Amino acid sequence: MKQESTRTGGVVGVLALAGTTAAVMQTLVTPLLPKLPGILDTTPANATWVVTVTLLVSAVCVPVTGRLGDMLGKRRMLLCCAVPLFLGSVVCALSSSVVPMILGRGLQGMGMGMVPLGIALLRDVMPPERLSSSIALVSASLGIGGGLGLPISAAVAQYANWRVLFWGSAVLALLIALLVRSVVPAVPASARGQRFDAPGAFGLGAGLVCLLLAVSKGADWGWASGTTLGLFTAAALLFLTWGAWELRTREPLIDLRATAEPRVLLTNIASVFTSFAMYASMLVMPQLLQFPEETGYGLGQSLLASGLWMAPGGLTMMLVSPLGGRLTDARGPKTTLISGALVIAGGYAVSLLLMGSAWGIMLAIMVINGGVGLAYGSIPALIMGSVPQSETAAANGFNTLLRALGTSIGAAVIGVLLAQLTTTAGGRTLTSETGFRTGLLVGCGVALVAVAIAAVIPAVRRAADPEEDAPSGTGSAAPQPAGRD
Repeated sequence: MKQESTRTGGVVGVLALAGTTAAVMQTLVTPLLPKLPGILDTTPANATWVVTVTLLVSAVCVPVTGRLGDMLGKRRMLLCCAVPLFLGSVVCALSSSVVPMILGRGLQGMGMGMVPLGIALLRDVMPPERLSSSIALVSASLGIGGGLGLPISAAVAQYANWRVLFWGSAVLALLIALLVRSVVPAVPASARGQRFDAPGAFGLGAGLVCLLLAVSKGADWGWASGTTLGLFTAAALLFLTWGAWELRTREPLIDLRATAEPRVLLTNIASVFTSFAMYASMLVMPQLLQFPEETGYGLGQSLLASGLWMAPGGLTMMLVSPLGGRLTDARGPKTTLISGALVIAGGYAVSLLLMGSAWGIMLAIMVINGGVGLAYGSIPALIMGSVPQSETAAANGFNTLLRALGTSIGAAVIGVLLAQLTTTAGGRTLTSETGFRTGLLVGCGVALVAVAIAAVIPAVRRAADPEEDAPSGTGSAAPQPAGRD
């Protein structure tokens, strides 16, 4: 029994590290953004593509790798994700111009599929009594990686050559591949023999590229510009066409009938709002810390210092995640999701009261990230308790995609607020105190919307019927999450 516990503990550790490493790639270049035009001899507008391309590629690839994980084996696809993560890091480390850097960052974005694959694999290998806490930790690795990645990359960027960031991520990708190969067991594919839906993958990818380009670049291009409106229109048409195809094809990329089931649908919608609420703090708090003290509300911290003030939030998420698993076992994942969203809203209330000090902001970030740890850990349990085992990786991949969409929408909305509510100080136009307070209030309000949505998620009525739950004959019954939900 002890040997079995050690083995499964090693699997959880490796999968959590894989998810954290993939998530770190999102914030890896944030400290470099002001320097990138000079480093790459390009314009500031071109330099922003170093961030945007990672978002676009990960959005397109995550649902695809999830489906391939169900069909070909999740361990195999985890190893496949490590390959572009490694190659992309090496390409970025060797880059001296913007085109190869964008190419490398796109390759890194392909590695984001590790998170939903790892979560889905836990369902295959973990004993029931440890499943909830394991899912909570691996799911929260998205937030943990983002929270810890910023101060680490800021320290490296300030005290070492910027290329060290990418050589370090290459070493991490190689380490992840070796650990997955040696520690994570190979589990038979739950959807082996099914056909891959290539038209569905292309349609979803094209729609996501149009939507995310419009959301992420709309502020630069103008929200009423022909380009932005054209992309929104194209996204709507592509999604309608894609949805019609997915409903007609026998083995779709995403089972839309399953995602329309109220428990899955409401969980996915709550995920979007939770991610929005989480990312609002990531935009507002660092700027408050770094704004000049002369404004009367800025705290005058350096980039590195602001990252260090934010770092305890990532550690809090790591510590809270196992507690969320226990709450899920005791009361069910729905209760955990509601509790997490309420804690996030409480964190914003704390921030509004204590935003005048770095200690106050650190405390607020710890509360907010504690709520994110609870919420993020419960979402996969709700999803996997409602879909066939042959669709777990695809369903988690789709949910991860919606979380990314929530952060993108949050970045766009909060960015517009901070850009519009301004003041003038020292001849410069800066976001006003009212702007920051409005951003925090929006984050609080969105978290409360997530609470309301989570509250109406239906309870599980009965255990799933294996034959009913695996229409293709390759899956098995979906275990219902523990607790009363």
